[in-house]
Amino acid sequence: MVDLFALLAVGAQSFGGPMEIWDHIVTDFSNIGTPAAMAAFLQVLMIDIVLAGDNAIVVGALAAGLPADQRRKVIAFGVIAALVLRLIFALTVTWLMGIVGLVLAGGILLLWVAWRMYRDLRGHDSLESPGSPEVQGDERSGLSASKSFAAAAWAVALADVSMSLDNVLAVAGAARDHPGILIVGLIVAVALMGVAANVIAKYIERFRWIGWIGLVVIVYVALKMIWDGSQEVAPFAAMAMP
Repeated sequence: MVDLFALLAVGAQSFGGPMEIWDHIVTDFSNIGTPAAMAAFLQVLMIDIVLAGDNAIVVGALAAGLPADQRRKVIAFGVIAALVLRLIFALTVTWLMGIVGLVLAGGILLLWVAWRMYRDLRGHDSLESPGSPEVQGDERSGLSASKSFAAAAWAVALADVSMSLDNVLAVAGAARDHPGILIVGLIVAVALMGVAANVIAKYIERFRWIGWIGLVVIVYVALKMIWDGSQEVAPFAAMAMP
C-alpha cells in the first residue's frame, strides 16, 4: 500500500504542482470555444463515456456464468480494479506517453477495442453471454462467460488492465496538445468508472447511436495515435537497421 501511494505521488508530479495543473485547466477551458480545444474536449468526453460503458459490459459478460453471490463479487472487483488502474495510469500518463512505442501500441490496442465495439453494435448470433442482471447490455458482448470464480476474476483483471490503459492513452492521444483538457478528461474517466459505468452501459444499449459515434471517435484517435507513434518510432527503427 505504501508503494502504491508513493507511485501516485510521483505520478501526480508529472503534471506539475497544483497551481500548474490549475493553470493548465484554466488556460484550456478559457479557450474552449476554439475549434481545436472544443474538438479535443468532445473527443475526450465521448471516449470516456463509451469506454466506461464498454468496461462494465465486459465485466458483466465475463461474470455472467457464476452463482449470484460470486457474480456480484467479481463485478465489484472489476469496477474497483478498473477505478484503481485508471487512477494509476492517469497519474503516470506523461511518463507512459514518454515510452517510445507505447503511443503506437496504444493505437493498435484501441483498434482492437473499436473492432470489438463494432461487433457488439452489429449484434451477435453466437458466443453470446447469458448476461449478468447487474449490468444491462452485456448479453450482446460476444464474450463467453467464465466457468469459475478464479477464471472470471483473472479474465476481468486482464480486461481491466487493457481497457484502463486504452482509456488513458486514448484520452491522452485526443488531448495531447491541451494538458488542461487532458487532466479533466482523466478525472472524468476515473469518476465515470466509479459511479456511472453501469448506467452508461444501459443507455449505450438503449441508444445505439451513442456507441456508433463513440466508435468513430475511437477509430479516429486510434489512427492518429498509430500515425504519431510510427513517426516517433521511425528514427529508432532506422538506427537499428544495418
